[in-house]
Amino acid sequence: MTNTAPLGTMEVAKTLVDLCRQGRNDQAIAQLYSPDVVSVEAGSPEPGVSREARGLDAVVAKGTWWVENHIVHDSKVGGPWPHDDRFIVTFTYDITHKPSGHRFVMEEAALFTVVNGKITREEFFYSMG
Repeated sequence: MTNTAPLGTMEVAKTLVDLCRQGRNDQAIAQLYSPDVVSVEAGSPEPGVSREARGLDAVVAKGTWWVENHIVHDSKVGGPWPHDDRFIVTFTYDITHKPSGHRFVMEEAALFTVVNGKITREEFFYSMG
């Protein structure tokens, strides 16, 4: 009999961090996210766009938009730091915003919630200034 028990929070966290460190963020989303995931940004990614994405398709579309609009020169992933059914991961990106040509370093922390072995919510914290 195959073990089909859902992954525990720390297993999900470690897998997410490992995949992100390898630059395989798309695989992390496909493998670890719930179809009903909710993603909340600290601010709107651009004027008129909601800071909240609901559902796997919306989260994938948000990721696609980010990749299409940024060049990543370097990235670092810290953590995970678990707490019950949640965990925090930090991300540091050296990026260029393609439309403006502006290069900068972005630091953010993300809080993930896990239910039945899948990420059901992600919340990003970063300075908007």
